[in-house]
Amino acid sequence: MTRYEAQKEDFLSAGIDIGTSTTKIVISRFSLMNMAGGTHMPRIEIIDKEVLYRSPIYRTPLKSSADIDIQAVESLVRQEYVKAGIEPKDIKTGAVIITGETATKQNAEEMVHYLSDHAGDFLVATAGPDLEGIIAAKGSGAYEHSKKTGKTVANIDIGGGTANVAVYKSGKLCGTCTLHIGGRLIEFEDSTIKSISPPVHKIFQQWDASVREGDSRSHTVIKELTDYMAAVIARMLKKELNDHDSPLLLGNEPNWQEEIEAIMFSGGISECIYHYEEPVSSPAEYDDIGEMLAMSLRENSELSYWTWVKPDETVRATVLGAGTQTTEISGSTIHVEIHDLPIRNLPVFQVRFGHDLSGGLKKLSKAIKQAIEIYDPLREGQNFALYLTEIPYLGFRDVQELTGVLLDSMQLKPRHDQPMVIVLESDHAKVLGQTIKVQKPEQSLICIDQIRVEHGDYIDIGHLLQTNVVPVVVKTLTFHQ
Repeated sequence: MTRYEAQKEDFLSAGIDIGTSTTKIVISRFSLMNMAGGTHMPRIEIIDKEVLYRSPIYRTPLKSSADIDIQAVESLVRQEYVKAGIEPKDIKTGAVIITGETATKQNAEEMVHYLSDHAGDFLVATAGPDLEGIIAAKGSGAYEHSKKTGKTVANIDIGGGTANVAVYKSGKLCGTCTLHIGGRLIEFEDSTIKSISPPVHKIFQQWDASVREGDSRSHTVIKELTDYMAAVIARMLKKELNDHDSPLLLGNEPNWQEEIEAIMFSGGISECIYHYEEPVSSPAEYDDIGEMLAMSLRENSELSYWTWVKPDETVRATVLGAGTQTTEISGSTIHVEIHDLPIRNLPVFQVRFGHDLSGGLKKLSKAIKQAIEIYDPLREGQNFALYLTEIPYLGFRDVQELTGVLLDSMQLKPRHDQPMVIVLESDHAKVLGQTIKVQKPEQSLICIDQIRVEHGDYIDIGHLLQTNVVPVVVKTLTFHQ
């Protein structure tokens, strides 16, 4: 009998992060292997990953305060591909991530799709503030630290325009918050102030501080501002923000219930704290309040209340998320509508029932609101998949009750003509799908099961196969360990 030998396959992945201040590129190699054996359904796993090339850190090219310079970014990417010895056709997967205030530029979406067409076969993700916080927490090592220690860890990713906070406990996302705090909120030119961001103008107005463009960069109120920003971060971590802090709050208030035990800083400001990067790797030069803000964070006595954990990565935390693809096969008892397939690049929002049906049902409406805030903040109709886990045993009446709450909660979505996409860890897809169609026959529906994904993953769902299963490609923003 011939002994089965698992076949190994290597492929290249690229991560491109276009942030408020900086643009970075990373090329990685991933090794795949079918771990199921020759006579079983294929089960592809990543068995190894290696960072092959890290670009220098560049100042993000902008045409104006409202537009990214798309041609300059493409030129930069192609230049780095040449240095890495690769061509766009060599890239089989990856992530283009537009972060911070750059994600609000008029042509941000055009930029990310342009790169995905010209730089390789990418998972395309434009990261709004909440998603950026989640990505950074994985890249910095905060997510892994929480899994290993069981502690509640807050990752504070501070770049040029925003501080994105994600809180994890035992590897589970507890909540997020974003603040208008970053190095480029005041910029200098020579010895004077070049620009002051609108949120900072509001703070100065509250203080009756007469600071304007053209004033001296050594104005004493600037250090008072960075000290205040550090204090706001401490209050945010304690969930004690006050009315005076509101100009610096972007989006939701801190929404976790747990007491934070440890904190980790990533992003450009953390590089000012830890200095991981070699100076030769960072040709970008900054003339802003970044160094002063880092000093204020180090000096703040309230922030010393928490254990400071050193990050694995500072300024490169987000870019080290390169999109990797693993193909899974759904269960055979599913409900899909052929005309809605295939679906690509669908973000996943997880709802844990905790093996308690009534408790899980109470979470659904809030979960869908949060999913809209993260993936569709402008309410333009970005669809998402709801991933239901830790569901208890369901009887007939339980399935009917779950169906009713799901249909009611989905009314919160901006567009009702989209397919409802439900992904289940347990084997309930067919009965749930059939019950949904009985209660609302006109509802377009894809309900699949026996799939394991993570909060923040993206999925592709392929055409229905003859064996009545669908291939599901799970695209995880995977971070260098």
